[in-house]
Amino acid sequence: MSNAPRLTALDALHRSLGATMTDFAGWDMPLRYASERDEHNAVRTKAGLFDLSHMGEITVTGPQAAAFLNFALVGNIGTVAVGRARYTMICAEDGGILDDLIVYRLGETEYMVVANAGNAQIVLDALSARADGFDAVVRDDRDAYALIAVQGPESPAILASVTDADLDGLKYYAGLPGTVAGVPALIARTGYTGEDGFELFVAPEHAEQLWQALTAAGAPHGLIPCGLSCRDTLRLEAGMPLYGHELTTELTPFDAGLGRVVKFEKEGDFVGRKALEAAAERAESAPPRKLVGLIAEGRRVPRAGFPVVAEGQVIGQVTSGAPSPTLGKPIAIAYVDPAHAAPGTAGVGVDIRGSHEPYEVVTLPFYKRQK
Repeated sequence: MSNAPRLTALDALHRSLGATMTDFAGWDMPLRYASERDEHNAVRTKAGLFDLSHMGEITVTGPQAAAFLNFALVGNIGTVAVGRARYTMICAEDGGILDDLIVYRLGETEYMVVANAGNAQIVLDALSARADGFDAVVRDDRDAYALIAVQGPESPAILASVTDADLDGLKYYAGLPGTVAGVPALIARTGYTGEDGFELFVAPEHAEQLWQALTAAGAPHGLIPCGLSCRDTLRLEAGMPLYGHELTTELTPFDAGLGRVVKFEKEGDFVGRKALEAAAERAESAPPRKLVGLIAEGRRVPRAGFPVVAEGQVIGQVTSGAPSPTLGKPIAIAYVDPAHAAPGTAGVGVDIRGSHEPYEVVTLPFYKRQK
């Protein structure tokens, strides 16, 4: 078995564009093409084009597909209408988060589960093991799709110029099959940037044609190619969790402040139910650390793992941190003790290599787009 990184269908194209490549979850991915700040600002003000082909697609089909997903995941998948999508999680028996997912209902008995790149194999293995006794088939479709995202306020206009699909009727967290620039695609109104945008699932052999067509259509709108680095600062400003940072197997959805994704009211048992019921009760009686935003007063950038401090005591930990191009200051997401979690709490800092830098506690997200 070779340890060479996996390449997306757009690998040669990224290199021809001068991308700085990096290993991400076993894939060679573009980190940036030119300036991370320019790429970030393009998505906030115009549009950006992303290769997200490292994401893991798993198809679930069969008469009991919905019942199976209700058992395997914490959400109520049975209530997702055809053509809609839902954010959910898959947990271990002990309630720990294995991954956060988006599930698309493509047909009456067909679903697509999209896992994070680093967890795709774990999710595939868990779903396969949990399918026992259900009339449902779990299929690894990671090689069947390339995924291209166009994100930003200009993205509807750009996409509309290369498809006759009804984008106006396509709601947030919905997906419909269509043709984009002559290529068959699943067009989803989803994204990880805090902006309006679309994710296009296509066959890998069509990826380059689609990328070039979107590049051409986007040129008058200020669209530029964007790497994973600005994707991270965009999702950070939008307060969106990243697996391995805000979400881990050590945390339940209730610890992460995302207990709302767990649907106890759905019929039947589901994996982790007992542990999650206990976690929900614990969260009621002794609230866990809260996920908050921190905005720097100075220029030093906090990083994942740095301690959050108040009155000389450690009261939490940074899970993600970066300079925010939109705010013009360093920002962080952190888990902090409830006593220090209220917006505007005084005296909170981050221990950056021994120096306690002052930070303002704010409610997430840092950035919300104007509707």
